[in-house]
Amino acid sequence: MAEYKSKVLIIGSGPAGYTAAIYAARSGLQPIVVSGLQPGGQLTITTEVENFPGFPEPIKGTELMQRMRQQAENLGVCVVDDNITEIDFDKRPFVCNSENNHVYCGETLIIATGASAKWLELESERKFRGFGVSGCATCDGFFYRNRKVAVVGGGNTAAEEALYLSNFAQSVTLIHRRNSLRADQTMQQRVLNNPKINIEWDTVIEEVLGTDNPKGVTGLRLKNVKNDSVFEIKVDGLFVAIGHHPNTELCKKHLKLDNNGYIVTEPGCSQTSIPGVFAAGDVQDPKFRQAITAAGSGCIAALEAEKFLVEHS
Repeated sequence: MAEYKSKVLIIGSGPAGYTAAIYAARSGLQPIVVSGLQPGGQLTITTEVENFPGFPEPIKGTELMQRMRQQAENLGVCVVDDNITEIDFDKRPFVCNSENNHVYCGETLIIATGASAKWLELESERKFRGFGVSGCATCDGFFYRNRKVAVVGGGNTAAEEALYLSNFAQSVTLIHRRNSLRADQTMQQRVLNNPKINIEWDTVIEEVLGTDNPKGVTGLRLKNVKNDSVFEIKVDGLFVAIGHHPNTELCKKHLKLDNNGYIVTEPGCSQTSIPGVFAAGDVQDPKFRQAITAAGSGCIAALEAEKFLVEHS
Protein backbone atom coordinates (compact mmCIF):
# COMPACT_ATOMS: atom_id res chain seq x y z
CA MET A 1 0.00 0.00 0.00
CA ALA A 2 1.25 3.47 -0.92
CA GLU A 3 0.08 6.92 0.13
CA TYR A 4 0.04 9.82 -2.31
CA LYS A 5 -0.40 13.46 -1.29
CA SER A 6 -0.98 16.47 -3.49
CA LYS A 7 -2.38 19.97 -3.43
CA VAL A 8 -4.46 19.02 -6.48
CA LEU A 9 -5.73 15.46 -6.85
CA ILE A 10 -7.35 14.76 -10.22
CA ILE A 11 -9.60 11.75 -10.72
CA GLY A 12 -9.90 10.82 -14.38
CA SER A 13 -7.54 10.94 -17.33
CA GLY A 14 -9.49 12.19 -20.33
CA PRO A 15 -8.99 15.61 -21.95
CA ALA A 16 -10.41 17.35 -18.86
CA GLY A 17 -8.18 15.51 -16.40
CA TYR A 18 -4.98 15.89 -18.39
CA THR A 19 -5.61 19.56 -19.17
CA ALA A 20 -6.29 20.26 -15.50
CA ALA A 21 -3.05 18.48 -14.66
CA ILE A 22 -1.05 20.49 -17.22
CA TYR A 23 -2.31 23.81 -15.85
CA ALA A 24 -1.89 22.78 -12.23
CA ALA A 25 1.66 21.60 -12.92
CA ARG A 26 2.57 24.89 -14.58
CA SER A 27 1.32 26.61 -11.42
CA GLY A 28 3.73 24.55 -9.32
CA LEU A 29 0.99 22.56 -7.58
CA GLN A 30 2.49 19.10 -8.30
CA PRO A 31 -0.83 17.46 -9.23
CA ILE A 32 -1.52 13.76 -9.16
CA VAL A 33 -3.78 12.12 -11.74
CA VAL A 34 -5.47 8.81 -10.98
CA SER A 35 -6.28 7.43 -14.41
CA GLY A 36 -9.41 5.39 -13.64
CA LEU A 37 -10.89 2.36 -15.37
CA GLN A 38 -10.48 3.79 -18.88
CA PRO A 39 -7.18 5.69 -19.11
CA GLY A 40 -7.60 8.36 -21.75
CA GLY A 41 -11.39 8.33 -21.57
CA GLN A 42 -13.83 7.89 -24.45
CA LEU A 43 -11.39 9.16 -27.06
CA THR A 44 -9.54 5.87 -26.77
CA ILE A 45 -12.43 4.13 -28.54
CA THR A 46 -12.47 6.72 -31.35
CA THR A 47 -10.51 5.99 -34.50
CA GLU A 48 -9.56 9.35 -36.03
CA VAL A 49 -10.00 12.83 -34.56
CA GLU A 50 -10.14 15.77 -36.98
CA ASN A 51 -11.70 18.51 -34.86
CA PHE A 52 -9.13 18.97 -32.08
CA PRO A 53 -7.20 22.22 -32.71
CA GLY A 54 -3.50 21.95 -33.46
CA PHE A 55 -3.65 18.76 -35.50
CA PRO A 56 -4.00 19.58 -39.21
CA GLU A 57 -3.91 15.89 -40.07
CA PRO A 58 -6.30 13.34 -38.51
CA ILE A 59 -4.95 11.78 -35.34
CA LYS A 60 -5.99 8.55 -33.67
CA GLY A 61 -7.93 9.08 -30.46
CA THR A 62 -5.55 6.82 -28.57
CA GLU A 63 -2.53 8.73 -29.85
CA LEU A 64 -4.06 12.08 -28.93
CA MET A 65 -4.59 10.90 -25.37
CA GLN A 66 -1.09 9.42 -25.19
CA ARG A 67 0.28 12.80 -26.25
CA MET A 68 -1.76 14.58 -23.60
CA ARG A 69 -0.46 12.19 -20.97
CA GLN A 70 3.12 12.63 -22.16
CA GLN A 71 2.77 16.41 -22.09
CA ALA A 72 1.47 16.24 -18.53
CA GLU A 73 4.24 13.89 -17.41
CA ASN A 74 6.87 16.07 -19.10
CA LEU A 75 5.66 18.90 -16.85
CA GLY A 76 6.12 16.73 -13.76
CA VAL A 77 2.59 15.41 -13.31
CA CYS A 78 2.41 12.09 -11.48
CA VAL A 79 -0.03 9.84 -13.36
CA VAL A 80 -1.00 6.67 -11.50
CA ASP A 81 -2.84 3.87 -13.28
CA ASP A 82 -5.32 3.07 -10.55
CA ASN A 83 -9.04 3.36 -9.88
CA ILE A 84 -10.56 5.33 -7.00
CA THR A 85 -13.27 3.36 -5.21
CA GLU A 86 -14.11 5.64 -2.26
CA ILE A 87 -13.82 9.34 -1.41
CA ASP A 88 -14.19 10.98 2.00
CA PHE A 89 -15.79 14.34 1.20
CA ASP A 90 -16.33 15.31 4.84
CA LYS A 91 -13.09 17.20 5.42
CA ARG A 92 -9.97 18.55 3.77
CA PRO A 93 -7.62 17.13 2.73
CA PHE A 94 -9.94 14.78 0.86
CA VAL A 95 -8.91 11.16 1.31
CA CYS A 96 -9.52 8.58 -1.42
CA ASN A 97 -9.08 4.83 -1.37
CA SER A 98 -8.29 2.87 -4.49
CA GLU A 99 -8.76 -0.50 -6.11
CA ASN A 100 -5.07 -1.24 -5.57
CA ASN A 101 -5.38 -0.42 -1.85
CA HIS A 102 -3.52 2.87 -2.18
CA VAL A 103 -4.51 6.08 -0.36
CA TYR A 104 -4.64 9.42 -2.15
CA CYS A 105 -4.94 12.74 -0.30
CA GLY A 106 -5.74 16.02 -2.01
CA GLU A 107 -6.09 19.50 -0.56
CA THR A 108 -8.35 20.10 -3.53
CA LEU A 109 -10.10 17.58 -5.73
CA ILE A 110 -10.91 17.75 -9.44
CA ILE A 111 -13.39 15.14 -10.58
CA ALA A 112 -12.99 14.44 -14.29
CA THR A 113 -14.42 10.93 -14.51
CA GLY A 114 -16.38 11.67 -17.69
CA ALA A 115 -19.53 10.08 -19.01
CA SER A 116 -20.08 6.81 -20.83
CA ALA A 117 -22.25 6.20 -23.85
CA LYS A 118 -25.00 3.67 -23.39
CA TRP A 119 -24.53 0.78 -25.80
CA LEU A 120 -26.76 -1.94 -27.19
CA GLU A 121 -24.50 -4.58 -25.59
CA LEU A 122 -24.32 -6.70 -28.72
CA GLU A 123 -21.17 -8.74 -29.29
CA SER A 124 -21.02 -7.52 -32.89
CA GLU A 125 -21.42 -3.92 -31.72
CA ARG A 126 -18.40 -4.30 -29.42
CA LYS A 127 -16.41 -5.89 -32.26
CA PHE A 128 -16.87 -2.91 -34.57
CA ARG A 129 -16.78 -0.14 -31.97
CA GLY A 130 -14.35 2.39 -33.40
CA PHE A 131 -14.52 0.66 -36.78
CA GLY A 132 -17.89 1.86 -37.99
CA VAL A 133 -19.79 1.87 -34.70
CA SER A 134 -19.69 5.21 -32.90
CA GLY A 135 -21.39 6.97 -30.04
CA CYS A 136 -20.77 10.50 -31.33
CA ALA A 137 -21.89 11.92 -34.67
CA THR A 138 -20.13 15.23 -34.03
CA CYS A 139 -16.87 13.33 -33.53
CA ASP A 140 -17.10 10.89 -36.43
CA GLY A 141 -19.82 12.06 -38.81
CA PHE A 142 -17.41 13.80 -41.19
CA PHE A 143 -15.87 10.45 -42.13
CA TYR A 144 -19.18 9.32 -43.65
CA ARG A 145 -19.54 11.98 -46.31
CA ASN A 146 -21.72 10.65 -49.14
CA ARG A 147 -22.07 7.27 -47.42
CA LYS A 148 -25.01 5.44 -45.87
CA VAL A 149 -25.33 5.48 -42.09
CA ALA A 150 -27.80 4.43 -39.42
CA VAL A 151 -28.72 5.92 -36.06
CA VAL A 152 -30.41 3.91 -33.30
CA GLY A 153 -32.58 5.69 -30.74
CA GLY A 154 -35.74 7.74 -30.47
CA GLY A 155 -35.03 10.68 -28.19
CA ASN A 156 -33.59 14.14 -28.75
CA THR A 157 -30.04 12.78 -28.93
CA ALA A 158 -30.95 10.37 -31.73
CA ALA A 159 -32.87 13.06 -33.61
CA GLU A 160 -29.99 15.52 -33.28
CA GLU A 161 -27.48 12.89 -34.45
CA ALA A 162 -29.62 11.96 -37.46
CA LEU A 163 -30.07 15.59 -38.47
CA TYR A 164 -26.38 16.32 -38.05
CA LEU A 165 -25.38 13.29 -40.10
CA SER A 166 -27.77 14.29 -42.88
CA ASN A 167 -25.39 17.18 -43.61
CA PHE A 168 -22.71 14.70 -44.67
CA ALA A 169 -24.21 11.30 -45.41
CA GLN A 170 -25.91 10.12 -48.56
CA SER A 171 -28.73 8.75 -46.42
CA VAL A 172 -29.57 8.24 -42.76
CA THR A 173 -31.70 5.39 -41.42
CA LEU A 174 -33.13 6.10 -37.98
CA ILE A 175 -33.93 2.86 -36.13
CA HIS A 176 -36.42 3.03 -33.28
CA ARG A 177 -38.03 0.22 -31.31
CA ARG A 178 -41.34 2.07 -30.93
CA ASN A 179 -43.83 3.56 -33.41
CA SER A 180 -43.25 7.16 -32.36
CA LEU A 181 -40.24 9.24 -31.40
CA ARG A 182 -39.62 10.50 -27.87
CA ALA A 183 -37.86 13.64 -29.12
CA ASP A 184 -39.60 16.97 -28.65
CA GLN A 185 -42.07 18.02 -31.33
CA THR A 186 -39.73 20.48 -33.02
CA MET A 187 -37.03 17.85 -33.39
CA GLN A 188 -39.53 15.28 -34.60
CA GLN A 189 -40.78 17.55 -37.34
CA ARG A 190 -37.26 18.32 -38.50
CA VAL A 191 -36.50 14.60 -38.73
CA LEU A 192 -39.77 13.72 -40.47
CA ASN A 193 -39.35 16.53 -42.98
CA ASN A 194 -35.75 15.71 -43.84
CA PRO A 195 -35.65 13.86 -47.20
CA LYS A 196 -32.36 12.17 -46.33
CA ILE A 197 -33.74 10.49 -43.18
CA ASN A 198 -35.70 7.27 -43.35
CA ILE A 199 -37.20 5.76 -40.18
CA GLU A 200 -37.52 2.06 -39.42
CA TRP A 201 -40.30 1.98 -36.84
CA ASP A 202 -40.85 -0.85 -34.31
CA THR A 203 -37.40 -2.16 -35.13
CA VAL A 204 -34.38 -3.34 -33.17
CA ILE A 205 -30.85 -4.24 -34.21
CA GLU A 206 -30.05 -7.94 -33.96
CA GLU A 207 -26.53 -7.83 -35.36
CA VAL A 208 -23.96 -5.43 -36.77
CA LEU A 209 -22.57 -6.86 -40.00
CA GLY A 210 -19.09 -6.21 -41.30
CA THR A 211 -15.76 -7.44 -42.59
CA ASP A 212 -12.56 -8.28 -40.75
CA ASN A 213 -10.04 -7.21 -43.38
CA PRO A 214 -10.37 -4.32 -43.71
CA LYS A 215 -12.28 -4.11 -40.47
CA GLY A 216 -15.50 -2.17 -40.90
CA VAL A 217 -19.29 -2.12 -40.87
CA THR A 218 -21.17 -3.14 -44.02
CA GLY A 219 -24.73 -3.46 -42.78
CA LEU A 220 -27.22 -4.30 -40.05
CA ARG A 221 -29.55 -7.20 -39.39
CA LEU A 222 -32.83 -5.78 -38.10
CA LYS A 223 -35.97 -7.25 -36.58
CA ASN A 224 -39.45 -5.79 -36.63
CA VAL A 225 -40.86 -6.32 -33.14
CA LYS A 226 -44.47 -6.27 -34.35
CA ASN A 227 -44.30 -9.10 -36.89
CA ASP A 228 -40.90 -10.67 -36.05
CA SER A 229 -39.69 -10.24 -39.62
CA VAL A 230 -35.90 -10.10 -39.98
CA PHE A 231 -34.19 -8.13 -42.74
CA GLU A 232 -30.87 -6.53 -43.56
CA ILE A 233 -29.87 -3.05 -44.66
CA LYS A 234 -26.57 -1.86 -46.08
CA VAL A 235 -24.83 0.91 -44.14
CA ASP A 236 -21.23 2.02 -43.69
CA GLY A 237 -21.64 3.22 -40.13
CA LEU A 238 -23.85 2.92 -37.06
CA PHE A 239 -24.29 5.69 -34.50
CA VAL A 240 -25.69 4.56 -31.16
CA ALA A 241 -27.73 7.39 -29.63
CA ILE A 242 -29.61 5.86 -26.74
CA GLY A 243 -28.11 8.19 -24.17
CA HIS A 244 -25.12 8.70 -21.89
CA HIS A 245 -24.65 8.20 -18.18
CA PRO A 246 -22.22 10.29 -16.14
CA ASN A 247 -19.62 8.40 -14.14
CA THR A 248 -20.70 9.81 -10.77
CA GLU A 249 -21.02 6.68 -8.64
CA LEU A 250 -18.26 7.95 -6.35
CA CYS A 251 -20.01 11.18 -5.48
CA LYS A 252 -23.76 10.76 -5.97
CA LYS A 253 -24.42 10.66 -2.22
CA HIS A 254 -22.23 13.67 -1.50
CA LEU A 255 -22.29 16.21 -4.34
CA LYS A 256 -25.32 17.94 -5.80
CA LEU A 257 -26.36 16.23 -9.05
CA ASP A 258 -28.97 17.14 -11.62
CA ASN A 259 -31.93 14.91 -12.52
CA ASN A 260 -29.79 12.94 -14.96
CA GLY A 261 -26.97 12.35 -12.50
CA TYR A 262 -24.49 14.96 -13.78
CA ILE A 263 -22.52 16.99 -11.23
CA VAL A 264 -23.96 20.46 -10.76
CA THR A 265 -21.38 23.24 -10.83
CA GLU A 266 -21.84 26.93 -10.17
CA PRO A 267 -22.71 28.89 -13.33
CA GLY A 268 -19.65 29.71 -15.40
CA CYS A 269 -17.21 27.78 -13.25
CA SER A 270 -16.30 24.32 -11.99
CA GLN A 271 -17.05 24.66 -8.26
CA THR A 272 -19.31 21.89 -6.96
CA SER A 273 -21.54 21.92 -3.90
CA ILE A 274 -18.53 21.14 -1.67
CA PRO A 275 -15.83 23.84 -1.34
CA GLY A 276 -12.51 22.64 -2.72
CA VAL A 277 -14.10 20.02 -4.96
CA PHE A 278 -14.29 20.89 -8.65
CA ALA A 279 -15.75 19.04 -11.62
CA ALA A 280 -14.58 19.18 -15.22
CA GLY A 281 -15.49 17.57 -18.52
CA ASP A 282 -18.37 15.31 -19.44
CA VAL A 283 -19.12 14.43 -15.83
CA GLN A 284 -20.70 17.90 -15.51
CA ASP A 285 -21.58 18.55 -19.16
CA PRO A 286 -24.72 16.79 -20.45
CA LYS A 287 -24.93 19.01 -23.52
CA PHE A 288 -21.73 19.26 -25.56
CA ARG A 289 -19.59 16.23 -24.64
CA GLN A 290 -16.65 17.24 -26.85
CA ALA A 291 -12.95 16.75 -26.21
CA ILE A 292 -12.24 20.44 -26.68
CA THR A 293 -14.97 21.59 -24.28
CA ALA A 294 -13.78 19.02 -21.74
CA ALA A 295 -10.22 20.33 -22.06
CA GLY A 296 -11.45 23.89 -21.58
CA SER A 297 -13.32 22.97 -18.42
CA GLY A 298 -10.21 21.17 -17.15
CA CYS A 299 -8.28 24.41 -17.52
CA ILE A 300 -10.99 26.27 -15.59
CA ALA A 301 -10.97 23.69 -12.79
CA ALA A 302 -7.20 23.91 -12.37
CA LEU A 303 -7.23 27.71 -12.24
CA GLU A 304 -10.06 27.68 -9.72
CA ALA A 305 -8.30 25.07 -7.60
CA GLU A 306 -5.19 27.26 -7.57
CA LYS A 307 -7.25 30.28 -6.49
CA PHE A 308 -8.97 28.22 -3.79
CA LEU A 309 -5.62 27.08 -2.36
CA VAL A 310 -4.34 30.67 -2.23
CA GLU A 311 -7.49 31.84 -0.42
CA HIS A 312 -7.44 28.93 2.06
CA SER A 313 -3.72 28.63 2.77
